[in-house]
Amino acid sequence: MSQTTTPAEARTVQSAPPPGADSARTRTIGRVKRTLTPYGFLSPTGVLLIILMITPIIMVVSYSLLDRVITNKNPAFVGFDNYVEVLTDPVFFTAVRNTLVFTISSVIVHFAIGLAFALMLNSPLLKDRTKAFFRVLYILPWLFTVAIVAVLWRLLLSPNGVVNYLLGTAGLTDGQTEWLANPSTALAAVTFINIWSGYPFFMISLLAGLQGIPKDLYEAARVDGAGVVAQFRNVTLPQLRPIIISMALLDFIWTTQQFALIWMTTGGGPINSTEVLSTFTYKLAFTEYEFSVASASAVLVLLMSMVLAFFYVRHQKARD
Repeated sequence: MSQTTTPAEARTVQSAPPPGADSARTRTIGRVKRTLTPYGFLSPTGVLLIILMITPIIMVVSYSLLDRVITNKNPAFVGFDNYVEVLTDPVFFTAVRNTLVFTISSVIVHFAIGLAFALMLNSPLLKDRTKAFFRVLYILPWLFTVAIVAVLWRLLLSPNGVVNYLLGTAGLTDGQTEWLANPSTALAAVTFINIWSGYPFFMISLLAGLQGIPKDLYEAARVDGAGVVAQFRNVTLPQLRPIIISMALLDFIWTTQQFALIWMTTGGGPINSTEVLSTFTYKLAFTEYEFSVASASAVLVLLMSMVLAFFYVRHQKARD
């Protein structure tokens, strides 16, 4: 007896999905979810970057192309006139020179002091308690905020401060030197303060690098007859080179953007002797109310920082 199929049953059979269709659809949905999940986790950070970084940068760039922005309701488009005004200002080149002197001196001495202290703290000649004491002592400058550092050294370097008293007692000066108010000594003084407060960054990083060098390398060098200097030159420095380059680039970027320390000690004076790019830009905006010119100066600083950041990222990729 033959079995007949009604039209409704035939439509049901024809509309039924082929075998495995549900599993293929499930795999596709799962693949899409796995692809979008990382972006979902990154989306809050992306939104914050757009709001707090990308949007302000776009606004500053647009301000730099306008005339008398913020103070004028209808600012006119002036193109690159603000950049020309900044680049023809002699104070700008004074700020660039002071920034380079301040930054290069700080980075070099940061490295020298940090390496010397790191070698001492990694030396087997010192006992563990002695090392612990000096680690706490040497890292103290890094624990102070910029405001505390500025106030502390303003008191120490005042005409009636401890530094003048000690130098006067030793007969090295007359004991009344205006370290932060004298154009010939102000830049050296703020550079010294920045060195004092920043060398622990190098010290900690280099100490970690020294502790990661395999002991076998030093044993092999001693077997080959290498002395202490030869071991330092042929083993220690090559092993620390990636860390040194990374720390130097980071320190260079951070020091070029130093503002709070200089502003709270000298304010860029006296007579522009400690004027750097950050204080120069700040004064244009909030002292002279030239927001358009200040925006142009800020864009120039941003471009310089991007060049340094490019070399840092390139070094990190080469290191990886």
